[in-house]
Parts: sequence; structure tokens; C-alpha cells
Amino acid sequence: MSSAANQHVRDEREDVARGIRLLLGTPLLTSARSPDGFTVVRRRRGPIGDWFEYYCGWQLVVEPRAGYARLVKVRSEPDPSRPARRARSTRAPFDRRRYVLFCVVAAELMGGPVTTIGLLADRVAAACAADAALPPFDPAIRAERMAYVDALKHLEQLGVVSAVDGVTDAYVRSEDAKVLYRVDATRLVGLLAAPTAPSRVLPAPAEGGVEGGVAGGVEVGVGVEVDRLIAGMLVEPRYGDAAAAAPTVSDARRNLWLRHSVIRRLVDDPVVYRSELTEAQLAYLATTTGRAQVRRAAELAGFELEERAEGYLLVDPDGLATDSRFPDDTSNAKIAALTLLDALRAAPAGLTPEQLTVEAGRMLARLPSWGRAYRSDDGARRLAADALAELRMFGLAAVDGDHGDHPGGSALVRALPAAERYRVHHEDRSRLDIPPPRHAGDGPGEEIES
Repeated sequence: MSSAANQHVRDEREDVARGIRLLLGTPLLTSARSPDGFTVVRRRRGPIGDWFEYYCGWQLVVEPRAGYARLVKVRSEPDPSRPARRARSTRAPFDRRRYVLFCVVAAELMGGPVTTIGLLADRVAAACAADAALPPFDPAIRAERMAYVDALKHLEQLGVVSAVDGVTDAYVRSEDAKVLYRVDATRLVGLLAAPTAPSRVLPAPAEGGVEGGVAGGVEVGVGVEVDRLIAGMLVEPRYGDAAAAAPTVSDARRNLWLRHSVIRRLVDDPVVYRSELTEAQLAYLATTTGRAQVRRAAELAGFELEERAEGYLLVDPDGLATDSRFPDDTSNAKIAALTLLDALRAAPAGLTPEQLTVEAGRMLARLPSWGRAYRSDDGARRLAADALAELRMFGLAAVDGDHGDHPGGSALVRALPAAERYRVHHEDRSRLDIPPPRHAGDGPGEEIES
């Protein structure tokens, strides 16, 4: 093979690996936000799509003319660690109200290719009024308009709607604001990543459910088991009962589920501990075939696979496959998390949330010009809670249940094995105004990606 041909093969391999990791970090990749990344995915969509189908069982949809690529990622269970976030400086996660409005707005956007913010609000209000299971929407209330705007701005970020004239935020100040939108119905339909359509999951009122409304012709109680409905949407018929302890499917379907379920976890979670896997998944990873499949998948995608006694970690040297990093000095919560992690590592038995709050209070007292958003009566508690949320999301800490042997039966927070990768350089702390996000790892790739 000529040198030019060899170079072509290397270029394609690098493009495919880059495209895979870009899509893992941004499942909805657009030419407007990432022109270079979208070009790579569009050009190599064949082998990239084949990788996702073979190793993860995920579908890749590329629309060159519409300018977006959509990786339809499916998990066997919902992941609450990555909520939708408001497009504001606080980046606060969506609450229940905003999720409800997001879904209702998305449904009403199917009515036509263009609309205005006022007409859409009227349709949302009418839809909520017609369904007793939904709380009413009153655009005359500022808090309601703010939640409505947050839902709309998230849809703008996803490219479903685009403001042709006017600014969405203006509606928060006045319900008379004029904003004209263009709607991309094709992209809107592609947002839902559910192997089973919601209309095929029949809701059933929970025990003791109270009077409700009607959705899709089926009576819905207010006490409906939402978690059960979501779980029903995530059922993948292609695997049958392969996940059961005593499956009845063929060995081929069983192995397909094992390959997909294991590699999905590896590419989607910062750390995968052996204790989190089923006996069947652990047995698969213990086989020559299973280990070879995982290593080959990591190699083709450009990851470095770390295997430890406690679990597995895929490291992206370029940080493309992540939507969040740790350590990271761009967030007060992550800076505090690194310091609290040091305290947790020094306490093998764990610390109570109250003890973490005390540690956070000491940080605030020691660094008076840092963490201004937490300078309030309950600032230390909020800082400790936000830092703990970061540690849990990255698989670095866990909260055990109530412990009767502890005064008050309080929960305990303990560091997980991956926490050993990070050590704070205490000798530098006296010279810095904020805790340094520096660390020393014990293996290749010292950052954990989420």
C-alpha cells in the first residue's frame, strides 16, 4: 500500500474516532454551533454510524441539508445526573414545572412552521386547561412567563425554534412582547430518544390515585407512576428478556445485549464500578471475547481504557466526549468539591453532610474574596450540597443510607475508589486566592469526563 493510501487510512481512522467522541459529548451536533465537527461527522457518517450500532445499539441520523446530526442515545434507566438546564448565568436545572411546559410547548409547536410567542403561549394555556392532569398555565404571572421562556430558550438551543424577529427574553418583562419564530418540525420529532413510543405505554393510576384527566384517550390519575411510564418507554424489544436473571432469548440476543449494555455504560458514565454491574455483565467482561470487544471499541473511538480492581474508566485525551470536566476551576462547586474530596479521602469511614458543611464554611472563612454566591446564612450548606452533587455525578463519592450507629442516624458520605486519582497540592494553597484545581493522577489521563 502506498504512503498516500496509508495516510488516507490514518486520516479516516482519526476522523471516525473524533466524530464518535464529538457525538458522545453533543448528541445533537449542528453545523451552526460546531461547523468543523459537523463536517467530520457528515463526511464519515457511514463508519461512525456502524460503530454506534455495533458497540452501543444506538442509531445515528445525519441530515446534511438541515445541518445537524442526531445520536439517538438510549439508556436502560433514566439518568437524573444530567438535567436540562436554564440558559441563564446560574445554569440551574429544570424543575418539574419547566419540564411540563417544555413537553407541552414541544407538542404545540407541531401546529405549523411559524408562530409567535404570544400565540404559542395561548395554545399552551388552552392545552393545559383541557387536561386535568396538567397544572394551568397563566402567562399573566411573571414566574409562569419565566418558566415558559426557559422552556423556549432550551428549544432554541436545540435548534427546534429560531427567533426570526424579536428576543425571547423580552416575554419575561411583558406578555405583550412580540417574537416571531420559525419551527423545525423534523428536528423536533427527532428529539425523543425512546425505543417505545409514549403512546404505546398505557398509564395506570397508582394505588390510591385520585381523580385525574385524559391523555391519549386513556384516563390518567394524578397519582400515576411516572417512573413506571418512563421505564416502559425505554423497553427495547430487540433484546427480549436478555436482561433477566434467567433469560429465554437465544445466546446471540443475550450476547448482543451484554455488549451494548456494558459499552453504553463505559462511554456514558465517568466511572463504571464492578459493584454496579450485574453478574452477567461481569461474566461477559471476564471472557476473552468480552474484553476484546471493549478494548477494540475504545481503540476505534480514540479512548484510553483504564482497568482497575474496582472498575473501568474510559479517558478521552482530547476531552471531546464530555459535557463536564473534573477538576475544573470554572465553577465554585467544583473547586469546593476538590477540597471536600481531600477531606473525604482522609476519613475512610465517611463524613456526615453536616461535617461537609463545616468544611465548606471553613473554606469560605479562609477565602473571603471567593465564592460570593455562597455568602449567606446557609451559604456553607449550599456550597457543600453543590460540591457533593458534583462528586456524585463523577462517581467520586457516594451517600450511604441512615446509620443507626451514628448520632442522629445521619447519612454518611464516603469517597469512592476513583477519588484516589486526585490529590490537592496543599503547599500551593497559601499562595492562591482560591483552592487550586491541580491534582496528581495515578494513571494515564488525569481528568474524569462526564
